[in-house]
Amino acid sequence: MKVSILIGQNKHLKTFCVLLLFVCSSPDIIAASKAKYAGEFIAIGVGGRALGLGGAYSAIANDITAGYWNPAGLSSLMYPQISLMHDERFAGLVNYDYGAVAIPVGTVTTLAVSVIRLGVDNIPNTQNAGIDVNGNLLPPDQWQNFDHLDQSRITYFNSADWAFYLSYAKKVKDNFSYGANLKVIRREMGAASATGIGFDVAAKYLPYENIALGVNLQDVTTTLIAWSNGTNQLVTPTLKIGSAYFIDALSGRFTPAFDVDVRFENRKYSSNAHLGSMSFDFHGGLEFDYKNLVALRAGYSDIGSLNFGAGIHLPKFDIDYSFVKFNNEDQLGNTHRISLTFTLQADQFKRSLE
Repeated sequence: MKVSILIGQNKHLKTFCVLLLFVCSSPDIIAASKAKYAGEFIAIGVGGRALGLGGAYSAIANDITAGYWNPAGLSSLMYPQISLMHDERFAGLVNYDYGAVAIPVGTVTTLAVSVIRLGVDNIPNTQNAGIDVNGNLLPPDQWQNFDHLDQSRITYFNSADWAFYLSYAKKVKDNFSYGANLKVIRREMGAASATGIGFDVAAKYLPYENIALGVNLQDVTTTLIAWSNGTNQLVTPTLKIGSAYFIDALSGRFTPAFDVDVRFENRKYSSNAHLGSMSFDFHGGLEFDYKNLVALRAGYSDIGSLNFGAGIHLPKFDIDYSFVKFNNEDQLGNTHRISLTFTLQADQFKRSLE
């Protein structure tokens, strides 16, 4: 009874509920393809703070990385920000990099540009380097008489996935904002390449001073990635729903957060939970920020990894670190991530309030 009264009296909360009910009750509308994992590289996440919390960040997002986690959160920025992150995975085999610029425009809007790259570089191509037992060059499809490789004929190529975000956010009221992303995906593997365009829509709402809710519907129209060889891939929508609670204590702020990713591509047993074609992956994290000087973080991600992190707040500069421990570190190796955020905190750059 109390819940229905609250929804009826608050149009912003009603907007949240209508969106969630529509998406969750209509998986056949947005599950346009049975393709899976085509956009998995985008799901890794950005920012040492968010990753230290296990990815439970869609409701907290209030800095430049909100362009990825929840573009509506960009409306919280009062000054322009620049952010960079580097992440090496699998003992340095895979490089993951992120960079972004966000600028407040006018009194209530914010624009941002973000770039993500996941790549494996300098992969050897030995197709045209095989030598047979008689010292002759082997055709690429005839390796039965292979003897050795001619090192001078080995070439190298890169395999890289790129995502470019153009983000827009607008604050409607002090406690409600919305945002959107135009997203361009570029994939390159040797001579083959692919391009796709997608869209995200998001909202952030604070029903009370100490509670935040966030929702981000990624790839809302289903993103088509078209390869140069005629192959197509589809990135189906992902609904990120988050909540956070702020507790002021011990001269600092505790922030427990919880997120769930709802997908519609029939992942079933590769997810944390599933219901028909819908799958659910969970993220949880806890942050303690002491006097806005030093922060400690811990989180648990959807892939079952334990995440730990720390942050240092300096004048105009934030350094955030996160550590991810995988269950089988002998094969995967642990992952260290460092992100830097620079805030142009000067009067001439401050958002106009008039």
